[in-house]
Amino acid sequence: MNEVKTPGYRWVICALIFFATTVNYLDRSVISLLKSKLTKEFSWNDGDYANIEIAFKIAYSLGLLGVGRIIDYLGTKKGYLLSTFFWSIAAICHGFVTSTFGFGVVRAALGVSESGNFPAAIKAVAEWFPKKERAMATGIFNSGANIGAIVAPLTVPFIAVFWGWRWAFILTGAIGFIWIALWLIFYEIPSRQKRLTVAEFNYINADEEQPPAEQHPMQLSWLKLLSYRQTWAFSIGKLLTDPIWWFYLFWLPDFLESQYKVTGTAIALPVALVYTISVFGSVLGGYIPKLLMERNWPAFKARKISMLFYAIVVTPIVFAQILGGVNMWLAVFIIGLAAAAHQAWSANIFTTVSDMFPKNAVGSVTGIGGMFGSVGGVLLSLLVQKSLFIHYRAINQIETAYYIMFVVCGSAYILAWVIMHFMIPKLKPIKF
Repeated sequence: MNEVKTPGYRWVICALIFFATTVNYLDRSVISLLKSKLTKEFSWNDGDYANIEIAFKIAYSLGLLGVGRIIDYLGTKKGYLLSTFFWSIAAICHGFVTSTFGFGVVRAALGVSESGNFPAAIKAVAEWFPKKERAMATGIFNSGANIGAIVAPLTVPFIAVFWGWRWAFILTGAIGFIWIALWLIFYEIPSRQKRLTVAEFNYINADEEQPPAEQHPMQLSWLKLLSYRQTWAFSIGKLLTDPIWWFYLFWLPDFLESQYKVTGTAIALPVALVYTISVFGSVLGGYIPKLLMERNWPAFKARKISMLFYAIVVTPIVFAQILGGVNMWLAVFIIGLAAAAHQAWSANIFTTVSDMFPKNAVGSVTGIGGMFGSVGGVLLSLLVQKSLFIHYRAINQIETAYYIMFVVCGSAYILAWVIMHFMIPKLKPIKF
């Protein structure tokens, strides 16, 4: 394969997906940074907040089950646009809520609509990048999740102080409409993109054994896709590891407040630092397997070895509570390292879908796996976080609850890797 030396238009597409993912995570992060203020205004307890979080996750998981299939049917351009439009509306609607029940409703609406981001993004990467660059592209756009989580603590608390919490939801939600305008201007599938050179088009499709996805409109049923071990391996990997990221996203501000009495605008720096560290993990996570493949490692082996390394890097989070007793910034750094390893893991587990399945099934399989990941988040909230945090906060031992959660975080990835390894020890691409 002759490599295209210039950056190429495909990286413009990657930048658009990065922007969308940033907005996606910015919108879902706002509520965690306003938890203390909203708790006072609506008289919430940990159970109320957990229920609102669960409403988001259930809706997100149900949305993922169907949205991947819709995106495969409508195509990336229309599917991504509609998803972003509806989640932006849902995010803005948070600013008009007047009850706890209302928050549950708008969070559910946000969950359903935001579920379209990753199936559309992974499908776009499969359409626009050759296999050896997909983990790198996925790592870059996936770092948008970190940027969104960085921008949120640096802006939301200040908006809430100067203009009130309602405007924090409205202003952040409105950013999605800027992305929609850019998407309409710059995005089209490679075979229809007039800005794409012939050389880059050939480079993108050089390692494909099938014609481009738009020539394969056939869709397989969910039952058929679930008959493949590859689907189950990806889904179980997501089931075990996605909840860990949800935990960071929704509970990190509470951890800092509970353990170190960090509140209001003071929470901006430590939260932003955690996600800044995780940006490097996201990008590096795609770079390492790319280097291995350039040294003639098979794509699947390169990804699997990289994922084992990232799983091991997460494990020091078990000691975050202990070292955090010495200094808060040690805890922040260790949590940031674990978050970085998660994003590196995520960049590669997503890419295994496009390694194993044809492009016309990527959205559907990504949606199925995403649904499993979201269900895992719901189960973790119901079985661990909700009862755990309520109990230990009641007896003034909340640090014990967080220690238990950090043990769960440290062990989830190793378990996921072992299960995935035994289910798919060798890459066997699916051909329809």
